[in-house]
Amino acid sequence: QVQLVESGGGSVQAGGSLRLSCVASGRTFSRYLLGWFRQAPGKEREFVAVISWNGGRTSYADSVKDRFTVSRDNAKSTVYLQMNNLKPEDSAVYYCAATPVTRWHGSSWSIREFGSWGQGTQVTVSS
Repeated sequence: QVQLVESGGGSVQAGGSLRLSCVASGRTFSRYLLGWFRQAPGKEREFVAVISWNGGRTSYADSVKDRFTVSRDNAKSTVYLQMNNLKPEDSAVYYCAATPVTRWHGSSWSIREFGSWGQGTQVTVSS
């Protein structure tokens, strides 16, 4: 498994931007498909975005499409989530996750498909 550490969370006003980063340990980073999930208080953890092994394919939840962008730098073992035009409903703890699956199925991804998780970073958006 790979170890993941997120950073970049914080408090912003609605309409603002944040960039989350997630650094992974290990030398096989490029073999992992990476995802971002979030969990708001009292709610289940939900899919946000996913990026393929070389960054060529991405998929987003409808709620963040056209506002969030996921990217990765395999040389730095880092995955990013650029969040623009943030809304109060985006407030949550954001987690990055990794899976060694070798097949891309696009659309939404389940938390059960990911075996490695970071500790999470809090994002709070005020109106």
